[in-house]
Amino acid sequence: MEIVSRAGIQVTENGAREVHDSIIVEGHVRLFLNGEYLTAIVASPDRLDDLGAGFVVCEGLAETVTSVEVSGSDVYITAPVRKEIQLEMESSGGYRVLGEPRKVTSSTTVTADGIRGVTAAIESETWKKTGAVHCSVLFCNDELVTRACDVGRHNTVDKVVGYATLRGIDRSTCILGCTGRQPSGMVAKVANAGIPIVVSRAASTDRGILTAENAGLTLVGFSRGERFTIYTHAERVPEVLKELEKTTK
Repeated sequence: MEIVSRAGIQVTENGAREVHDSIIVEGHVRLFLNGEYLTAIVASPDRLDDLGAGFVVCEGLAETVTSVEVSGSDVYITAPVRKEIQLEMESSGGYRVLGEPRKVTSSTTVTADGIRGVTAAIESETWKKTGAVHCSVLFCNDELVTRACDVGRHNTVDKVVGYATLRGIDRSTCILGCTGRQPSGMVAKVANAGIPIVVSRAASTDRGILTAENAGLTLVGFSRGERFTIYTHAERVPEVLKELEKTTK
């Protein structure tokens, strides 16, 4: 990721002083699908091939991607599109494709310690340095496969999913961890990618939880330190259900 130094005046209880902060670079990316303009995204200008592939998969336009070519800030994706494209604006100011997300079918499970491990991996040096990015991680078969940071929380999901898609990784065996809150649009991205479990350090919304429930997705929020909350499909965390049975008897 590109980082620049910018001057500023820092004010504290002890007065004011000149500082030079590390600032993340924000880019403007255009996506083209099968030769036609699709949409424009505000994003960190790195890993644009993963971003393009992941956007198409996470928005439910295609389950696979044939090829991705990057020319400057333009990304050209070729994929077997499976539905009509209609866009709506998200709360983040970006766009998502209208429609219900796909149903998630996967026998993948996770332990409480596994959830904590995913959460611990979300923190990145870029976030520590700038404080201006979201991050997502993708674990497959209990191993960290990739981590992506970006100015947009949606983009981090697209990038890790795109990475898996372009490398033929079975996404139904994966767990996604992210820093961002989980409204319906974010949850729908994970469901469309066929990933069965999402772990977030942040909160969800009511529609985010409903979307996860209907899509068969296990949604875990407020995952910080030892604590986390499972909102939907807790059967994928059987250890916790057994512990709950003990305390409710």
